[in-house]
Amino acid sequence: MERNRFFEEINGNFGFGCMRLPMNGEEVDLQEFARMADAFLDAGFNYFDTAHAYINGKSETAIRECISKRYDRSRFLLADKLTDPFFDREEDIRPFFKKQLEWCGVEHFDFYLMHAQGLRNYDKFKKCRAYETAAELREEGLIRHLGISFHDRAEVLDMILTEHPELEFVQIQFNYADYEDAAVESRNVYDVCAKHGKPVIVMEPVKGGTLVNLPDEADRILKSLGGGSNASYALRFAAGFPQIAVVLSGMSDMSQMEDNVSTMKDYEPLSEEEQAAISRVRDIFKGLDLIPCTACRYCIEENDCPMSIRIPDLFAAMNNFQTFHSDNTFFYYGDIITGNGHGKASDCLRCGMCEHVCPQHLPIRELLQNVAATFEK
Repeated sequence: MERNRFFEEINGNFGFGCMRLPMNGEEVDLQEFARMADAFLDAGFNYFDTAHAYINGKSETAIRECISKRYDRSRFLLADKLTDPFFDREEDIRPFFKKQLEWCGVEHFDFYLMHAQGLRNYDKFKKCRAYETAAELREEGLIRHLGISFHDRAEVLDMILTEHPELEFVQIQFNYADYEDAAVESRNVYDVCAKHGKPVIVMEPVKGGTLVNLPDEADRILKSLGGGSNASYALRFAAGFPQIAVVLSGMSDMSQMEDNVSTMKDYEPLSEEEQAAISRVRDIFKGLDLIPCTACRYCIEENDCPMSIRIPDLFAAMNNFQTFHSDNTFFYYGDIITGNGHGKASDCLRCGMCEHVCPQHLPIRELLQNVAATFEK
């Protein structure tokens, strides 16, 4: 396997995103995660990505149990993040960082990111000297590489990279569905990274699974190519740009791991025929008017919805209905709101806490009204 052309310690161009791990109810399935980590490392890859916001902190502790305790530190690279709900002052950052090291069971982070940067939280990071503190931690050897993950418009990223030339890389949402999307601005954001000479780490290459479970017409287009899985085309699209260092995939079972590893271990860029097929699939998505939710679950894990509304699950039901027009979706919606006190879409109090943390900047309150109008007639 080739070494990464931007970071020599990274094997290949593929990483294990640990936001959507295999679960047993509310707990991470450690046995399955360990099997998946073994398969990932055995294939020659070594880059793992986590954050304390993932699975309410359980992603970090799962990494400790399944990776840090089971492998020599030289076998794997670990990226973690500073997320704004977990600090309020400059003095909070170092103690939180040290707890992250403990939770992950490591003595340093190979990559560390200012998390989900944008106009919503950038001023807080500046006020708390988060960038300066992280740079000090890098000087002390507790961080090897410093970067950001980003969720905003291209002009905002240009401002941040201009103000912080010390940043070594940028993690962005990048997939073929969002590439030309005016709301996400994947192409423009990528171009800003290239302008500043920053390697790009890709998140959401399959858009939270949206590019796996395709509408029938789109599914037929990719299957007619006679090649790999729907996910494989999405991964290869994302990896095919010159500034891309790593493509992360949030895998939640062994079948996904095996499919993704087989695609990226012997990575080949998309052919012209495959690129044309992807363009046709993108056009189909444009006509569906789907909610661009990636199921990151920040809206319900970083904030306690006062009505316990499972927002990503309700949006998934809405998108499923828009895509397949199946009456079975109404039963799925009923299952989501039944039991454990989960609220209906119409229970929304319109407090707006969910919108404050949404990386996609979705008008969640308005969208929940549309969901209610569809499913609660």
